[in-house]
Amino acid sequence: MSTEVDATEGAGEPAPHTGGFWLSEWAFPIFVACLASSVFAGTHLFYLYHTGAFNDVAVVSLLSQGMTTGSYSAAAAFGAGFLFARVIEGPMVGILDIGGSLQTGVGIGIPALLLSAGITAPLEHFWLALPVGALCGLVIGSLILAVRKVTVNSDRVRSTFGADVMMGAGNASGRYLGPLVLVAAATASIPVGLGSVLGAGLFYWWKKPITGGAILGAMLMGFFFPIAAK
Repeated sequence: MSTEVDATEGAGEPAPHTGGFWLSEWAFPIFVACLASSVFAGTHLFYLYHTGAFNDVAVVSLLSQGMTTGSYSAAAAFGAGFLFARVIEGPMVGILDIGGSLQTGVGIGIPALLLSAGITAPLEHFWLALPVGALCGLVIGSLILAVRKVTVNSDRVRSTFGADVMMGAGNASGRYLGPLVLVAAATASIPVGLGSVLGAGLFYWWKKPITGGAILGAMLMGFFFPIAAK
């Protein structure tokens, strides 16, 4: 029996990394649009019913605070900063961070910017939240491909346009949320503040972000020592 392989077999078929809808570049903005649409719709649910946001508790609390005080500057700055960093980072590393770009950027940053400008309709109506989120995702996906085309895939341009500085900028800024959570917990009550400090200390010892430990510790102590309603 002959073990030779026919060289013409499968010659007309595209390589696994070329051709087809799922691996094509033009499909990427469509995928991002679908994800962004669902994330923005989740923020719409949170805006109306205070549940459904696709994000971390600490980040959602920034938007919740803006809904209470009317000032969305913290949520807008944090979310937009994450989104900008991930749009710059994505073309360079070939990976789009869904948590930073879509969940934080589209789910918190863009809604906060709209609310700070007095535009509330996309967050008040589900039928409008879906296309607005999809449009944001379509723009983000197209922008990432455009940046990649003129930088990484260009034979003449080798500059990363500061991507080496921008990568991880959102994560670096997120470290400042830990102390803010500690201060907020300490002002709520003494037991909640102590729980937040202990939780942050344990997470620091485990070499984890202290924000999560501070929130979990505050929630645990708040369960056993509930804050009396004023």
